[in-house]
Amino acid sequence: MSTSSGNLREQYNTQGYLSALPVLCDSELRDARHAFSQLEDEFGIEYTSYSLHNVHLKYDWVMALTKHPGVLEVVRAVLGPDVILLDSRFICKYPTLKPNAAEEELPYVAWHQDMRYWGIDGGPVLSVWLALDDSLKENGALQVIPGTHCSGMLPHRQALRCGNMLSVNQEIPEELVQVEQAVLCPLLAGQMSVHDGLLVHASDPNMSPRRRCGFVIRYVPTCAYPIQDPERPRKFHAAVLACGTDHFSHFSNQSN
Repeated sequence: MSTSSGNLREQYNTQGYLSALPVLCDSELRDARHAFSQLEDEFGIEYTSYSLHNVHLKYDWVMALTKHPGVLEVVRAVLGPDVILLDSRFICKYPTLKPNAAEEELPYVAWHQDMRYWGIDGGPVLSVWLALDDSLKENGALQVIPGTHCSGMLPHRQALRCGNMLSVNQEIPEELVQVEQAVLCPLLAGQMSVHDGLLVHASDPNMSPRRRCGFVIRYVPTCAYPIQDPERPRKFHAAVLACGTDHFSHFSNQSN
């Protein structure tokens, strides 16, 4: 990584995200795509679109992605040397099988903040999107609103539009989203973006003939801890130590 840790941290703290960071070399990307295609063959694309959750505990190649040196270099620059891998999920938007489908019928991700779903306190949550495919405007790349991580938690409601891929189907009301300030974060396959758990972000439907697949990984510093919040009931059964030393043991199920 050519940019110093201090510069990465400064940019991240100001904007709430970093994008187009190189991670996987050609052979690593080829191997990951091949392994993922085997999961598609085994489970089917309806399942692999969103249901491959925390499979870093099951597949060594997925765990290796979560601990890739290129990923952890950036994670450590932002969160510090001692980091917990909290959760992971593959998210795929496949090309529509309906040639005349309207955009409002296709899967999308509504404007939201990740922390709305994560009962975590004592430290920030950092989300990685590691691209297995090119992620461009046409196939529904990530959009962010820079600086919104400094605004605290915004109200969320049940999404009004069908097709929201978020598991709890929530969205930030459109009147609270400054869409005119949105920035597209295109990625080439093998690159990643990272964003703060309070950053407002979304992605549009895949209107292209190409798949858009990414691996989402959540990290927290070891000082963070889970809280009992009925509004944010997510449990963290798949947490493991990603790097450094855990002096707190807030996630009792974690292992190396």
